[in-house]
Amino acid sequence: MPGLFNKKRRRLLGIDISSTSLRLVELSRSGTRYCVEASGMELLPAGAVVEKNIVELDTVGAALSRLLQRTRSDVRNAAVAVSGSAVITKVIELDAGLSVDEMECQLKLDADQYIPYPLDEVAIDFDVQGAARHSPERVEVLLAACRKESIELREAALALAGLTAKVVDIEAFALERVYGLLVPQLAGLRGRSIVALVDIGDTMTTLNVLLNGRVIYTREQLFGGRQLTEDIQRRYGVSVEQAMLAKRQGGLPENYAREVLQPFCETLVQQVSRSLQFFFATGQYRAIDHIVLAGGTASIDGLGRMVEQRLETPTLVVNPFVGMTLGRKVNAAALAADAPALMIACGLALRSFD
Repeated sequence: MPGLFNKKRRRLLGIDISSTSLRLVELSRSGTRYCVEASGMELLPAGAVVEKNIVELDTVGAALSRLLQRTRSDVRNAAVAVSGSAVITKVIELDAGLSVDEMECQLKLDADQYIPYPLDEVAIDFDVQGAARHSPERVEVLLAACRKESIELREAALALAGLTAKVVDIEAFALERVYGLLVPQLAGLRGRSIVALVDIGDTMTTLNVLLNGRVIYTREQLFGGRQLTEDIQRRYGVSVEQAMLAKRQGGLPENYAREVLQPFCETLVQQVSRSLQFFFATGQYRAIDHIVLAGGTASIDGLGRMVEQRLETPTLVVNPFVGMTLGRKVNAAALAADAPALMIACGLALRSFD
């Protein structure tokens, strides 16, 4: 995959392509202080992206062009991500004395042991993680593989908007990268900390459990903000686009909170609880220290409080931009409102400083 483990430094736009919208973040850094130079979201028509797979390439490219024009960013290199379900990752061991080229040749020879697809259909990359725990003569290597089609469609969508995809990352890695920005906001964390990061997308809710900032468990569940969109459609007889705008901007009847939003939130809390039970069932851990909610649906007023009360666990609705300065092109109110949905885009933008 282009640039997945490439360490060369350059300014990159973080572009998150979700099922309902495009999200953009541009960061700069002075010393240890980050600045948000540009940010924004552009809603996508229904069906343009289905479960994070691009279906209508021209539509996505045109929407990205509009987003770039509105955010006024002049950066033309970008980082995008593929979802965990589209990627195979595996840690394998190789001889420590091999050069990078020799490791690449070895991996290509052995790849069919780890990848259940024809090699001409996948893109692969790897990164040396360090010495193997049981043998200093071996090293652990993280192998990542993804179908070329998923990558090529993202590259093509960016190209239609005049962007070049310098990095194709993995969503879980982008979330790990942002985690370091969140630690000061997570009160009471000390020693071995276990944090559940719940990314509530349009059709999929993804639970990533992090131990000291590294993902140790991932589970995707078919439930997300689209359920609320459909509930609004049925209750008030509006189109998909109108329902999506109403979720973000308000303007629904007074009975909306009690008769539509509250039942949806109750179901969402049950889904989060169920995902955590699957994690606990693995047998290694029986509790977590903190829950972090991300994704556009996480910004629902009161959702964080409900999760915290029902699951009896401290809960934070994510804002990765706390403590960052804002460039003159950034609307502070819009950034605060969109912050939970911009976490992956922020993690991708952070690739500029690897």
